[in-house]
Amino acid sequence: MYKNLRSFINQLRQDKDLVEIDAPVDPYLELAEIHRRVIAEEGPALLFTNVKGSNFPVVTNLFGTPRRVELAFGSRPEQLMKQIVDLSHKLMPPTPKALWGERKLLGELFKIGLQSVPPSKAPVLESRQEKVDVTKLPVITSWQEDGGPFFTLPLVYTQHPETKQHNLGMYRMQVFDRQTTGMHWQIHKGGGFHHYEAEKRNQPLPVRVFLGGPPALIVSAIAPVPEFLPELMLTSLILGEKLPVVKPDGEYPIVAEAEFVISGKVPPHERRLEGPFGDHYGYYSLAHDFPVFHIDQIYHRKDAIYPATIVGKPKQEDYYLGEFLQKLLSPAYPMAMPGIRDLWAYPETGVHALAAAVVRESYQREALVNAFRILGEGQLTLTKFLIVTDQSVSLEDFPRLFETVLERFDPATDLFIINHTSMDTLDYTGRRLNHGSKGILLGTGDPVRQLPSRYVGPDMDGIRQAATYCKGALVLEAAPFTQRPQLAEELLQHYHEPLAEWPMVFLVDDIEAASGQSPFLWTIFTRFDPAHDIYAKTNLIHHHPSYQFPIIVDARMKPGYPDELVVDPDIEKRVNERWNEYFKK
Repeated sequence: MYKNLRSFINQLRQDKDLVEIDAPVDPYLELAEIHRRVIAEEGPALLFTNVKGSNFPVVTNLFGTPRRVELAFGSRPEQLMKQIVDLSHKLMPPTPKALWGERKLLGELFKIGLQSVPPSKAPVLESRQEKVDVTKLPVITSWQEDGGPFFTLPLVYTQHPETKQHNLGMYRMQVFDRQTTGMHWQIHKGGGFHHYEAEKRNQPLPVRVFLGGPPALIVSAIAPVPEFLPELMLTSLILGEKLPVVKPDGEYPIVAEAEFVISGKVPPHERRLEGPFGDHYGYYSLAHDFPVFHIDQIYHRKDAIYPATIVGKPKQEDYYLGEFLQKLLSPAYPMAMPGIRDLWAYPETGVHALAAAVVRESYQREALVNAFRILGEGQLTLTKFLIVTDQSVSLEDFPRLFETVLERFDPATDLFIINHTSMDTLDYTGRRLNHGSKGILLGTGDPVRQLPSRYVGPDMDGIRQAATYCKGALVLEAAPFTQRPQLAEELLQHYHEPLAEWPMVFLVDDIEAASGQSPFLWTIFTRFDPAHDIYAKTNLIHHHPSYQFPIIVDARMKPGYPDELVVDPDIEKRVNERWNEYFKK
């Protein structure tokens, strides 16, 4: 396993899966566009050695293919996680015989933890900025409407002011000036909880930000682990050995093998406008007030490499890391939630917009109990739409899952829309920051219908084209929402009969949404809020809305939604003209 960033880079270089670009590259937009084109072709990692305005090289696209993710972490963490889960069953209750039988695995677990090393053994402390100036780092600007340059792979370490329980999270940081950045702590993130507790006490919250380090450290920072599971312990588990740290007296630990460590404080009750930022949903998140990070010290390796990533419309690096994390943590779901057989959040939708689960239904409606359990668990609380079945089906194959559910779905009893809930900060479909609604769709038991596969009804006013995404799911390219805002209701009124055989109908701006899993999931689930945008003929029976087919989802772009991310034409032209300079033959 790789103990630091450079050992992984060296392996990629040996494998000819890394390209060094020595042509001068601007961190403002140009670098990001090069990266986007390479990752779209599942190309190599990129090391930019001549970045304008900085003496530090920049590495990107480290995790931009399944192969590189597998190389970075291997199969050992996944196997060990399964063994740990099995261990919890075998050792209940613990007996000498049972403990002896699991001595090898227990020996592995004793290797997990932190190893204190002296400062002289910490490469990250080799150099110190005499005068703090974060602008000397090659912080990139990815999209033309971004509010400024952003750290995109910062590993932000904080501790609870009283319990000292730690959190390592990845929160974007906008550079404001030489000594201050934004701190994008969202409502559901561990660092935000720690800041909330410090602010209640009118105290500043100390913060350390690591850049680089072992790949395991990077992936641990984005892992949706329960609050009680320390991310540094997860790093150690993935590494298979103790994580070397320097422990200054009374201060936060310093990861010895990081490339940079930035230390400072976030004061209480200080906010500053942060954003916009082109994020992983594929749109701009807008400018809002967020806490401010004041930097006191910057240390770095003498030959430090600055790690960065580019986010945008899926698939990007976070997509592949998300897949790895879900496979790593999936064995633990049944332990935390006993009725859950399998669970998958879809990175094509920005993760929180859609999840699906295979659950136990040992008694009628237990599936609904399990759905509520999922929506009450950690970051899963921000799931916008949850699909649940008791059938054994691969959740990663969304068309197969969707058909399985639609064959069994009873619209009178199996669709639940819950309004006035929290929503992911980056999802603007709820019309108000952090507020929105949730939907639960159940499909359990035996099939109750055959699904249609082709639309044979009349032409419909306001509809340009029709296509089938999968059986039972009809996609309609419609007039823009600004021209026909009531179109979903009009279709129910005038075309209910020809559409009634379709369980689900989706209104979109472009029929290409029906062309595959990634475009369908991204287009549909990032452009609707259940309470606002689901339409059906409805009767209220004992306080429960009893729906009739078709269920129409209006997934068109609407006023107030942020802009979709589109490359700046001038940057596109510049990169076209310079392409052969970057990649010399």
